Amino acid sequence: METVYFKGIECHTYGNIPRPGENAPCFKLTDKDLKEICCKDFEGKRIVFNIFPSIDTPVCASSVRRFNEEAASFNDTVVICVSMDLPFAAQRFCVANGIENVIVASAFNSIDFAKNYGVLITDGPLKGLLTRAVIVTDKDHKVVFTDLVEYIANEPDYQAAIGMLK
Repeated sequence: METVYFKGIECHTYGNIPRPGENAPCFKLTDKDLKEICCKDFEGKRIVFNIFPSIDTPVCASSVRRFNEEAASFNDTVVICVSMDLPFAAQRFCVANGIENVIVASAFNSIDFAKNYGVLITDGPLKGLLTRAVIVTDKDHKVVFTDLVEYIANEPDYQAAIGMLK
């Protein structure tokens, strides 16, 4: 269990975020077009997971925009922005904001992602949503970087995550 904070309220997660050196758990998510995506779809690619509570909040939206800008410069890397939002909300956001360089995906249909990655909030006002975190894997899907954001309303450490890709 990890501890994070939302507006001063202590919240906990189911399990623990994967640590550098560990293999990233295989996953199944639903993309904005309602298609299932899974770990095998990204074999041989580095993955940046940008995980957050909801695309309809300013900090979450900002993180998607920022990773969308950064992702364009990495050919062997895919950025997957994950929340519990329905794919329809992600689709709407991408169209309205010209998001084309990242994959937005929902864990609404796959609680295993949230549990296996240790990002499911189990108590507090955001119970049932995902906490804010960034996880970067190498081409073999071994974790090389994690940033579990202690205060959910804060932005992740973009520079550290992107630095792992250079």
